Amino acid sequence: MIMVTGASGRFSSAVLAELSARGIPAVGGSRTPSAGQRHVDFSVPDSLDFNGVDILLLVPAGAQEDDRQIAFNRAAIEVAARDGVSHLVYTSLTGAGDHLSMALPHRITERIIMASGMTWTILRNGVYAEILGAPLSWERQQEEPARIVSPLGDGAVAAVARQDLACAAASVLSDPGRHERKVYELVGSRAVSTADVTGHLGCEVRDISLGEYRQLLAEVGMPAFRQSLMLSISSVIRHGFLAGTSGDLPRLLDGDPMDPLGAAAEALAARRAVVP
Repeated sequence: MIMVTGASGRFSSAVLAELSARGIPAVGGSRTPSAGQRHVDFSVPDSLDFNGVDILLLVPAGAQEDDRQIAFNRAAIEVAARDGVSHLVYTSLTGAGDHLSMALPHRITERIIMASGMTWTILRNGVYAEILGAPLSWERQQEEPARIVSPLGDGAVAAVARQDLACAAASVLSDPGRHERKVYELVGSRAVSTADVTGHLGCEVRDISLGEYRQLLAEVGMPAFRQSLMLSISSVIRHGFLAGTSGDLPRLLDGDPMDPLGAAAEALAARRAVVP
């Protein structure tokens, strides 16, 4: 049996839908399971149960402090090994993201998996095209043309559509024997910048420094942990560390990935409707 954790999230839901479309049965695991899903709550290790699961896609919980994230992942891996999971697939972070503040828990988790005795595959996912615009914000104005505030400078990122990553994961889960002990760099086939997004949307951009961005995050009441995370993402993109591409994604998709620009622009455009 295949299990996909984080089933209530967009990525895991897309993986389950893709497996279903391929006629491959799988079950979702979630802290708030819907019909037909199993209860999986990483914050309660004693409740974890992977009995009957042969192939597990471990999608970590949302970004948290390092010690908490690592403890959750370690508990899930230990239970998976105890309950007889034969192949563990883990959604990690692209190697180009090692400068990001969120990278350490992923690298520690990879080491734990590789030492677990289970067969494994590591999917080092790149930045979702749909959240590429997270550091960007619409200026609070009614005048046209609309203007985007950006701390990313001239930086670009090889973003990838969430659906492509879901299809890549489904390909691995469908035939795990072909992917034993493989680490895949699943980034986009082109780098997208703020200028690309604003050009696509036909709007202007106002560049701000990282210091100004820090102040903006504090003014909207973002918790300190999230502030550090967003500043890390912005700085790494700004300084060009996430622009590199890889051929791993097209190989798993057996074709070209989607153009990330359209997905990024659509997600950012949707956010404009909620700006007062």
